[in-house]
Amino acid sequence: YLEGLYLPLKDYQLNRLLAFIDPAKDTSGDGYQMMQSIWAIGSGGLWGKGFREGTQSQLNFLPEHHTDFIFSVIGEEFGFIGTSVLLFVFCIFLLRMVTVAMKASDDYGMLIISGVVTMILFQILVNVGMTIGIMPITGLPLPFISSGGSSMWTNMIATGLVISVGLRGEKPMF
Repeated sequence: YLEGLYLPLKDYQLNRLLAFIDPAKDTSGDGYQMMQSIWAIGSGGLWGKGFREGTQSQLNFLPEHHTDFIFSVIGEEFGFIGTSVLLFVFCIFLLRMVTVAMKASDDYGMLIISGVVTMILFQILVNVGMTIGIMPITGLPLPFISSGGSSMWTNMIATGLVISVGLRGEKPMF
């Protein structure tokens, strides 16, 4: 219950949402991850501190910095320029998949690629959003960057499906 209102959430879920609304209220508890992430990205500045020179990640102030918060590490060590380059590469990758989808020989191939693009785009938006503090912390990895085997396998298989559709050829002109 939250002020007499029933919410179908467990206590830790409610605490995460409350920490998202005001992370500075409990910087040593539920708001700790978000505050450390924001500080890490902000301390990177324009060019960053340099590879393996980030204090938040190297001194383990930033929890789960190799998985869920890898974007914060990139922001701290490579700065705004590094994160912009990473997001630009993701945009090129997704736009290339959309191009392959438009040239697919059948609707089924186009739908496969649409699903893969949606899946990867959603993961990117949620991961980046949670590390910069505009979304609640959920634990979704950054595709192809975060440490973790199952996510990498899923993204590689999905990319393989896109390549397979692209190899099948283009739509007939008639």
